Amino acid sequence: MTIRSASTLARLALLAAVLGLTACSALKKPSPTDEVPSTGAKSPSEEPPQPSEKVPTARLITAQTPAVRAYRKLGARHIYTKYPQRIYKGKIPPLVYAVVVTETEIDSSGRVTGVYFSRTPSHAPEVSGKIAELIREASPLPNPGKVGAHTYVDTWLWDRGGNFQLDTLTLGQRSR
Repeated sequence: MTIRSASTLARLALLAAVLGLTACSALKKPSPTDEVPSTGAKSPSEEPPQPSEKVPTARLITAQTPAVRAYRKLGARHIYTKYPQRIYKGKIPPLVYAVVVTETEIDSSGRVTGVYFSRTPSHAPEVSGKIAELIREASPLPNPGKVGAHTYVDTWLWDRGGNFQLDTLTLGQRSR
């Protein structure tokens, strides 16, 4: 096979993939929540559509741009400063008690407006509540400046004694 025919085959494969993905969305049966409202005037008796109980609402996570990642270090340092006695010293052991991924919504001044979890330990459900409490008590976090209001995401590595390290500032993990 020549280089030219290999290139043509690669282009055809890419085109087929794009067409296949487009066809998937084109054949999707529209649901009532997919309808686009008309631009005409609404009558006063019309109520806005209510979210379906079957469809979970999704929260948008801020894209992890370099500026947001830099703010993540500021936020982690702030939490470390707030709780110096709770920081696990040295490298984390190979098996920590709990790993929790937090999504902390902050406003443009750094005030915590919500704490959510994208990963919680089923064997240690109490840890998530304790972490949420620590985050709320540490509010306000540093002013995010030009980054503005966003979702501050970090991973908490929690030991049995209630000490922790944040993945952003972790010293690493021991091999044994």
